[in-house]
Amino acid sequence: MLQSFVVTMLLLALSSPSYSQTKSIDAEGHQWWHHAVFYEIYPRSFADSNNDGVGDLKGINSKLDYLKDLGVDAIWISPCYPSPQVDFGYDVSDYENIDPMYGTLGDFDQLSTASKQRNIRIIMDYVINHTSDQHKWFLDSKSSKTAEHRDWYIWRDGKGPGKPPNNWESTFGHSAWKLDPKTNQYYYHYFYAEQPDLNWRNPAVEKAMFDMARWWYDRGVSGFRLDAVDTMFEVEDLRDNPILPGKNKFGDPNMDDKYNKKLPEMHQALQRLRKVSDEHDAVLIGETWTSNIDELKDYYGAKGNDELQLPMDFMFTKVDKLSPPEFRKQIAAVDGSGGWPVYVISNHDIVRSYNRYGDGKHDDAIAKLMAGLYLTLRGTAIMYYGEEIGMTTTEPKRKADVKDPIGVTGWPKEKGRDGERTPMQWNDNANGGFSTAKPWLPVPPSYKTHNVASESKDPNSILSFYKKVLAIRHNNPALLDGEYIALNQDDPNVLSYLRHYKDDTVLVVLNMSGAQQKATFDLSAQGLTSANAKSLVSSRAQAPADGPLQQLSLEPYEVYIASLSK
Repeated sequence: MLQSFVVTMLLLALSSPSYSQTKSIDAEGHQWWHHAVFYEIYPRSFADSNNDGVGDLKGINSKLDYLKDLGVDAIWISPCYPSPQVDFGYDVSDYENIDPMYGTLGDFDQLSTASKQRNIRIIMDYVINHTSDQHKWFLDSKSSKTAEHRDWYIWRDGKGPGKPPNNWESTFGHSAWKLDPKTNQYYYHYFYAEQPDLNWRNPAVEKAMFDMARWWYDRGVSGFRLDAVDTMFEVEDLRDNPILPGKNKFGDPNMDDKYNKKLPEMHQALQRLRKVSDEHDAVLIGETWTSNIDELKDYYGAKGNDELQLPMDFMFTKVDKLSPPEFRKQIAAVDGSGGWPVYVISNHDIVRSYNRYGDGKHDDAIAKLMAGLYLTLRGTAIMYYGEEIGMTTTEPKRKADVKDPIGVTGWPKEKGRDGERTPMQWNDNANGGFSTAKPWLPVPPSYKTHNVASESKDPNSILSFYKKVLAIRHNNPALLDGEYIALNQDDPNVLSYLRHYKDDTVLVVLNMSGAQQKATFDLSAQGLTSANAKSLVSSRAQAPADGPLQQLSLEPYEVYIASLSK
């Protein structure tokens, strides 16, 4: 009977349609996320199905065929949970539901089913550090000092009338403490006052948050992007942070967040969360702001890969100029970190790459150049919606137009993040085809020239280039699994490298200058003395002729990707 029961349970597990129930390790030992291309969707801004000016889950569902055709393997959806929207969803009032502005749990289930049919996985945003002040846990917590959930948050007496427990500052400006007059104690909030920090030293908090993760895994989610992991723990004695010279953009003293960020306990909690993730063949992507590679290594796990599979390398985004020496340095460091690299060039908090790298004259060519870079390196790529069509950051011109509370607080030095969150540009109709109603943020004027419909018809567009690079990335063994080999490391203008795997070698050449360049290749050290090059992708209208590889003449900002053979 026991044997029959075991067989039955195995058959049930194997027949489950849920990704989270299916192990996916290939012959080389790679899990599904090693080769996946992730695509971040800011749900307010992607596609509006009911024409109320705000994007929604049905809108995302309607664009799955576009994402499949583009070459996306997984979508990361920024928070779509119920929320008062103080921080546009990063103030969660219910972790196990969908905000009505985005739809219903039924809409999510339909999206999940439709995504699976296209072999696209769903990654949810996991707001791990804090909740909304409207979450039922916090509403109970502030009801009295003896409430069941009182110790689920961080409450302390002040140092005197009008004096908070310490000098800690919110990253969004001013004190990180707010006085609750009912209990006459302060609660801690690293972000907005409406986002009270959870007390991760309380085992009940960890259990509740891990159970929430399991709830979504059981619903078919394939992983989480972890928000603000650095801020999960604070020192128990809440000592003051060191003050640094000068003032920040909010007029507060500069501060070293020594005692309320990146504490060792954070890594221990993430390792326990990883065990939950491994039970479901799921991936954990980290919002991991680090200042050096040693810090980044820590997020992979001190005992090997037992923490986050994919901690994002934001140092890559800090190479904010087209500099081959700087990119070589960063790529080599991350490639040698011992973990699987993660490359990202934009997201909902970062000025779009089109603006950061563009020169105002060759912007489209530079957008292709950046695609040729981060989509051909060894590791996992995370795209941001609209990158593939060259969307721009368009900041508000007046404080009255600002929606992001950071911009409201910090104006005019800080204009907020509205500029990189504008609606997706689908066509050249009104509002870029995003909605027939007035969008929650204005659509940039660039929608007339940079949109999905127009670029799909243009073989030389940014979108067409992305599709070509993503197609070879998914099918070329060297780009999937090959080692990274830097070439011509003294060249100040051209970044070039090989991706080599068994009998397959791919050459990537990127002219990061606005002038014509020549690149000479001596590949004798790689056993390719008389290599022949066959073009795979070129940003030039007419790709260089196939044949013996010795020297390449490159147009400004040209991308050349070729397979090499002896």
